[in-house]
Amino acid sequence: MKNLKDLKNVGKATLGDLTLLGIVSVEQLARQNATFLFQELERRTNHRQDPCVWDVFAAIIHEAETGEASNWWAWTAKRKTLQKKGLLDHVV
Repeated sequence: MKNLKDLKNVGKATLGDLTLLGIVSVEQLARQNATFLFQELERRTNHRQDPCVWDVFAAIIHEAETGEASNWWAWTAKRKTLQKKGLLDHVV
């Protein structure tokens, strides 16, 4: 299995976010939820995050679960649908 830094959409900033969230392995990431991670990141940083962070989380969780890498922007439409339904709100 890959290391977190080997996933397609994990750069320095995302690796830092994952570390802050206590995510240290691909196996651990595979059991996560993008909305939970996004909102928990906002709670822990007490800072409103760019919505694209959710897209990155969704993409890397998908890769961790399936082994299939995708561009983070491929998840934008799903995020926007969640936002319209009120299922993805900022917490700060």
